[in-house]
Amino acid sequence: MHNIFFVYLINDVDNMKDKTIDYVLRATWQAVNRMYNEEAAKYEATMATGFALLSIDRENGSPSTTLGPKMGMEATSLTRTLKTMEEKGLIERKKNPVDGRGVLINLTPFGMEKRELSKQTVLRFNEVIKQNISEEKIQHFIEVADTINQLIADKKIYTKE
Repeated sequence: MHNIFFVYLINDVDNMKDKTIDYVLRATWQAVNRMYNEEAAKYEATMATGFALLSIDRENGSPSTTLGPKMGMEATSLTRTLKTMEEKGLIERKKNPVDGRGVLINLTPFGMEKRELSKQTVLRFNEVIKQNISEEKIQHFIEVADTINQLIADKKIYTKE
């Protein structure tokens, strides 16, 4: 099943405790995504562009084949994002000196400038969250997220019996 559906345990939509875990995760991610895209739009960019800028190795560049998995992005979406970034002068493609068949994605000076802006945006988000949520709660959140990811990776949620 590729599409995930969300179910409220109880009809009280105003009460977070009555929502399923997957609903809370998705709603929170959509809010973060929307916030980052609104911020990126001020600079004629997208969250995907900012994330790509942060994922590309500053000194050595990155093979495009490693960026997709690193960013959790499908190849077609990544290709489209990289094409747009190249058109805007944020990146350039160079032949991989180690493996002539491959291509490295390198940041241009303009890309480095925009990377710093993306980095500051992410750091600001984290700073505000840390000012409003205790370190203990943040650690619990990270532990829960890690456990969910591990259960999914180990295929322990939906298994054939």
